[in-house]
Amino acid sequence: MVKVLRTGVYICEAGTGAAGSVDLRMLAEYARELPSVVKVVECECPNPDPVSVGEQIRKDNFDRVVIAADSPGYFKPAFARAMSLAGKSPENVVLASFVGNGAGASGSTERAKAVICCAVSGVPFGLAASQRKKSVHPDTLVIGGGVGGIQAALEIAGAGKKVYMVEKLGTIGGKMAMFDKTFPTLDCSACILTPKMVSVGQNKNITLWTYAEVEGVSGSAGNYTVTVRKRARRVDEAACVSCNACSKTCPGEAPSEFDAGICMRKAIYIPFPQAVPNSFLIDEKACLWVTSGGQKCGTCVKKCAKEAIHLNARDEIVEITVGNIIVATGFQVFDAVKMERYGYGRLPNVITALEYERLTNASGPTGGNIVMKSLKYNKRKKVDEWVFGPDNPKPKNVAIIHCIGSRDHNHNRYCSRVCCMYSLKFAHLVREKLPDANCYEFYIDMRAYGKNYEEFLERVHEEGVHLVRGRTAKVEEADGQMRLKGEDIIGGKVLDFPVDLVILSVGLEPVPESEQLASLLGIARDEDGWYAEKDYNADPTGTERGGIYLAGVCQGPKDIPDTVAQASEVAARVIRSILSDQMQDSRNTLSLADIEDGLRRQE
Repeated sequence: MVKVLRTGVYICEAGTGAAGSVDLRMLAEYARELPSVVKVVECECPNPDPVSVGEQIRKDNFDRVVIAADSPGYFKPAFARAMSLAGKSPENVVLASFVGNGAGASGSTERAKAVICCAVSGVPFGLAASQRKKSVHPDTLVIGGGVGGIQAALEIAGAGKKVYMVEKLGTIGGKMAMFDKTFPTLDCSACILTPKMVSVGQNKNITLWTYAEVEGVSGSAGNYTVTVRKRARRVDEAACVSCNACSKTCPGEAPSEFDAGICMRKAIYIPFPQAVPNSFLIDEKACLWVTSGGQKCGTCVKKCAKEAIHLNARDEIVEITVGNIIVATGFQVFDAVKMERYGYGRLPNVITALEYERLTNASGPTGGNIVMKSLKYNKRKKVDEWVFGPDNPKPKNVAIIHCIGSRDHNHNRYCSRVCCMYSLKFAHLVREKLPDANCYEFYIDMRAYGKNYEEFLERVHEEGVHLVRGRTAKVEEADGQMRLKGEDIIGGKVLDFPVDLVILSVGLEPVPESEQLASLLGIARDEDGWYAEKDYNADPTGTERGGIYLAGVCQGPKDIPDTVAQASEVAARVIRSILSDQMQDSRNTLSLADIEDGLRRQE
């Protein structure tokens, strides 16, 4: 005869993040009715006392304890200790994770009930929540044209399968195209990326739509209908030869996105010389002809010998059917203006990481020279402006400040993972290009966690970079000179010294469109706004919706190698589903009754 284990269910609310989105009262009522459950305890303390919990376990004679929480592993050590103190086996502490099984992110009380039901029954949730198989349309959509999207698209197309790539900007390449060097090898970023970009543009199995956005998604796993808006470039990609005759005469200007806004571009422009597609497009917000309703300008049309410019062009709506969708929308950087004490936006020579990337890049506005901003007279605007120029003065003291917007409860609590390493790369470039300059790097903890990363840290230290552990208090200006005030916790002193250039190592954030796209796709986001994976350990690239996958930083901060590896893994899953003509249906459509039926089938 099988012994029935007397089970106590502890529903932990405090300290777990998203548990507040689940109705804990309804959850407790449901758990009390489950077989073998003798008591349900609603635990509000973020740090349960093992002694008092152990006394309760002994009093109620629990053979097994189920911890139900957003992240129950947080509480497991305390409960395992309590079980030992009560004379019970710590192995009988079972975790019922809301986040790990799709309840914490989506706020589904029904899903949370199902998770507890599985834990009490001793059946893994994934086993009980098995979905039926669906046939698969052979075409694939990749949303986002950064290095992750490019890698996935090339691998799927290389298997002879059709791929649609949708990119919201005028070129593919993403943030990696803006970088000067990659860490820890210091390889040229463009040398790695641009051949892949060209391959995308030339691959007959890839249909590339830049300056486009997904507007609608319907259907189910294996057979999605997607509506895409192709915004009017107003320049014919096939006819344009990128001769630059149009741009030379264009009077409209706007900050260059590719150069992180540190210089201007024309209203008719090519994002950068190696852009794919390699043709110009028109920024309708900066174009005088568009903003005036066709009453002004139009000089670009007269200068185009190929008749490639069509100012009256309109957006085009297309509809495609795909079996799989890969989300590779990347990230944005933290807005450093939010941290006023560092003076970004107020002090001209306080810049962000992406701005520094373009400053040190040979294709940037200074030809790769590390210089300070200087006041220059703008004849068109008739005002003095702070601008970078190749002949501007070079800084003698450079400070790099870590964790801007990361590991900060006022902004983003998480670590952005890449900032320590790219900051070390910045310091190396300062020492390489300005050997007489002093370079100070202020960090909280140095997280050099990847292959050859620790060795790179040691190299930078040997190059004479001053590594200072401690938080920087603020950057201020006095008598025309910036001063940095901070702490050196290892040296045990407060610092206050002059600096000429301050680089803010800003963290990574989800792109602004992530909420809207998540709603269109029917996938969840976590509490920080990143797209939520199906299972962090067992399925970090899948989602609750069948046939929709995550690749790269849209799922959470990561570096280029991790992004490429994840994209390749997703591509392999897509190819497998197409070749076998089957995939699992969406898990987010499963009801509590479906899970309970699945449990009965396991008995």
